[in-house]
Amino acid sequence: MPLRERLPRRLFQLLVGLLGYGVSISLMLRAHLGNQPWDVLHQGVALRAGLSVGTVLIIVGAAVLLCWIPLRQRPGIGTIANIVVIGLVVDVANQVLPEPSHVLVRWAFMIGGIVLCGFASGLYIGANLGPGPRDGLMTGLAARTWSLRGWRTVLEIAVVAVGFALGGKAGLGTILYALAIGPLAQFFLPMLTVHSRTPAPATASPAAVPATEPAPC
Repeated sequence: MPLRERLPRRLFQLLVGLLGYGVSISLMLRAHLGNQPWDVLHQGVALRAGLSVGTVLIIVGAAVLLCWIPLRQRPGIGTIANIVVIGLVVDVANQVLPEPSHVLVRWAFMIGGIVLCGFASGLYIGANLGPGPRDGLMTGLAARTWSLRGWRTVLEIAVVAVGFALGGKAGLGTILYALAIGPLAQFFLPMLTVHSRTPAPATASPAAVPATEPAPC
């Protein structure tokens, strides 16, 4: 989709999605039942470095973006916004959201954070303004070697292990997130994707197109 097509709608959807994503991270942090895989690392680094989780999220996002260079990935508006906006929102939400003590409220925070993350992912991905830095790293690696699923598994296990060793919280919430986020994003994305108003060009008939394997998910 051309950048300028439906841009106000896409920018608004991107912003709402990133705001929701940041709040979802904070909800899981406040639940203390296990963070999203990358946030185990962010929290562990924050504890060791004496920085806020949002600040570390921005620093790590910028470092991951540098890894795009040898992979020849091109960031979009959404990529840069992902790095900055989510980190700022996490720090603000951590100041505003209470830290629940009752186990039922903590579970509500955790489940709410996972569902909100799936919805927010559908919003910002559906805006078609560029992937987040971590997603772009995985798709860039998968385009050259192995598979998206394989790289995602390896990278997320690695960041959880390093983050846990640094003091980040990994637990049941981490496992539930890993199991649920794919189906949730797949559920929300079709209804939230912004489609082009420009008719797609005619394609060759199925018989003339060589068969290819489906893209990894």
